[in-house]
Amino acid sequence: MDRTASDSRADGRTSVSNSNEGGETIDVGVVVSHSPTAEVEPFRGFANRMVSDARDELCRGTGVEWAFYEEEPDRLDDGHSRRPSDFLDEATLRMVDGPYDAVVVVTDVPLISNRKRVVPGLASPVSRVIVVSTRRLLTSPRDQPIRALDSEPVRWNAAHLLLHLAGHVLDAGHDADCAVMRPFRFDPERRSVGSFAPKTRERLRRVAPSVPESADVDGVRNPLGRAAFHAESAVGNAGYVLRSLVRNRAPLLPLSLPGLTTAAVAPTLVLVFSAETWDVGIHMGDATAAGFASLSIVAATLYLAFAQSLFFPRDPHQVMTEHMAVVNVVVLATMFSAVLGLFTLVALLMLVIELFVFPPDLISTWPSLQNPAVSIVDLVRTAGFISTIGVVTGAIAGGLESRTVVRHLSLFLDRP
Repeated sequence: MDRTASDSRADGRTSVSNSNEGGETIDVGVVVSHSPTAEVEPFRGFANRMVSDARDELCRGTGVEWAFYEEEPDRLDDGHSRRPSDFLDEATLRMVDGPYDAVVVVTDVPLISNRKRVVPGLASPVSRVIVVSTRRLLTSPRDQPIRALDSEPVRWNAAHLLLHLAGHVLDAGHDADCAVMRPFRFDPERRSVGSFAPKTRERLRRVAPSVPESADVDGVRNPLGRAAFHAESAVGNAGYVLRSLVRNRAPLLPLSLPGLTTAAVAPTLVLVFSAETWDVGIHMGDATAAGFASLSIVAATLYLAFAQSLFFPRDPHQVMTEHMAVVNVVVLATMFSAVLGLFTLVALLMLVIELFVFPPDLISTWPSLQNPAVSIVDLVRTAGFISTIGVVTGAIAGGLESRTVVRHLSLFLDRP
């Protein structure tokens, strides 16, 4: 993707580091997202120092220049703990306005992973958003004073953490042979950022040149143009989308959404013992059953995606980039895989009930059935029919507990 020149990026913003003249440059916006009671200036100084300390190794490790630009701070409503996905709307808004290739968010509130753990930072390889929390960096062992924001251990561990998370953004995984990409642990003796191992550096140098992209794409201001642009982006980045679905375990997402799953399963436990349901399921054609299930899964996916406003940027009139289109495609594909996983889960549950719980002789007493003898194909078709109804009612009645949960599970790696 070719970059178009844009002088507006530096307009009204402070450049933390200078980019090179010529060649590719990864432009990164740095946003301090602070609690209402926090003093802003110390956190701005911390963020600027962190990216300055990490920049040289990022340039050496990736083979491209990194330029960091300080954005206006974002004041949070309160100091409560947050998921990294809570910062996505503001981060993606700054990303398209910048425009930036990535965004680093620095916050003082606790950062919670989907495993309910307080972590120092998390990264989203898909959206290219990094969130760093100072809460864990400042927390000291028992009977020791809280660390100072400008202390040497905090400074170098923060820079090391930023390198680690930037590696994840560029698709590098944990590597015991690479000092930077080992699972992050706060080291009070650390006085440098470390360096990427040669093997990791080779991977980063393959991925990094593809990160810079054009800021604007013509013809995507209207809904039809945006839909076509998203479809084109999905085809052009199909491999990346598939890897993202494997990484976020999209079909297992319903297990983290109890409200959606409960609303889907509850009515099916009644339908499976209904004679009318069996009558329809047994006499329904295979093509009709498959078509009904397919349309229902697609409809449920679109309903959940649009009803919960899962797409980026939050303002539909904002500039659309290919990167942002790929993010939306990953979110939509994740929701589709999740609904398909929910359909499979409910169908298997219904099939188990039909085979092992439902009385085998009971169906012969139902006068509504012309032929009380059923085959395994009839059982599978009936289970699929019941599951289809469950998925539709689950999407409408249960919905999603929180779009931030879905965004977190879809986009963020649950590891610091």
